[in-house]
Amino acid sequence: MPMLDEKIRQEVQNALGELADPVRLVVFTQEFECQFCRENRQLAEEVAALNPQISTEVYNYVLDRVQVEQYGIDQIPAIAVIGEKDYGIRFYGIPSGYEFGSLIQAIQLVSAGQPLLTDEGLKFIESVEQPLNLQVFVTPTCPYCPQAVLLAFNLALANDQVRASMVEASEFPHLAIKYQVMGVPRTVINEDYHIEGAAPEPMVLDKIREALDESE
Repeated sequence: MPMLDEKIRQEVQNALGELADPVRLVVFTQEFECQFCRENRQLAEEVAALNPQISTEVYNYVLDRVQVEQYGIDQIPAIAVIGEKDYGIRFYGIPSGYEFGSLIQAIQLVSAGQPLLTDEGLKFIESVEQPLNLQVFVTPTCPYCPQAVLLAFNLALANDQVRASMVEASEFPHLAIKYQVMGVPRTVINEDYHIEGAAPEPMVLDKIREALDESE
């Protein structure tokens, strides 16, 4: 049974339009003992079917260790959104609810290959020379979460040192506990720093500066 009804398929098709460059949705799954793995794979395949510029690759998290290590995948279900190159953009957990929009926007973003940041933000993030890992914890019912997710994705697009992941909090409760996620969105920066809510770009960049300064 399709996950996307005809109305949504038409809306997605219109939203994607003519993508500038091809996009690969690299799906990591395991049919046994993985909640939402099957649905995550199906969703990616249904989206890919709506535009000839989008393709899917599916790998088994247990068996396909070369690809798991290549893309740095450490939990499933997962989708790596790959454009002209790997920008470090990941979805951990099925991008459903409001986060389905984040998936569509990530495809548009990666296809265009141009980060949507202010001049000041772009200048700063391009100057980062050490690894920066952004994990944005979300839930499908949070209307403010996509804003935080897309900002993190734009930062990753601008600098190869930056990785950005959407993490669906209810699918990974051990991570939610580890990072003390009491509300969403919560962006975790290099493990030890975080920012609550859909904070504006300058506020997020200030917190990133703080995290990077501390690690030097």
